[in-house]
Amino acid sequence: MMRVDFSKLRFLVVDDNAHMRRIVRTLLHGFGAREVYEAEDGAAGLEMFTTHLPDIIIVDWSMPIFDGIELTSMIRRPDSAVNPFVPIIMLTGHSEKSKVMRARDAGVTEFLCKPISAKSLHQRLLNCVLNPRAFIKTRDYFGPDRRRNINAVYAGPERRQSETGIVADSGSLRLRDGAVS
Repeated sequence: MMRVDFSKLRFLVVDDNAHMRRIVRTLLHGFGAREVYEAEDGAAGLEMFTTHLPDIIIVDWSMPIFDGIELTSMIRRPDSAVNPFVPIIMLTGHSEKSKVMRARDAGVTEFLCKPISAKSLHQRLLNCVLNPRAFIKTRDYFGPDRRRNINAVYAGPERRQSETGIVADSGSLRLRDGAVS
């Protein structure tokens, strides 16, 4: 069985609500994380991202300066000198399907609705580390493969004809050595 050593990972929590940041930080520490950085808005989050190079980002949707979608779009620039492959978990109270689809289309790796539980956050983190998705680059999108399930019988108009858009396979998650054992 694969085990994740959260003490070897750096986390960035970007949320304008100090209480929510404290809850997430407490949960991460409970999972064994040692390095948890916090930012109160999208601009501070982008600065912390480039300064601390986190392994996983947890971001709120609604924030001042730029929101979680804008922050995700800035991080997901494929020509970025920083890690555009970093897993991003969107943590928000907006659970409407249109919002989930918009987050997915911005390049969010996982989506988690508030109120959260330790179990649901832990599961999203494990998905990021143990089941990283391939990254796709097309004319209009760069981010984790939005298709979670493979349906061999699907023949619709949006069927990908080849894997030429894949820029990094599922082993591309750039975690520090020893995080997974």
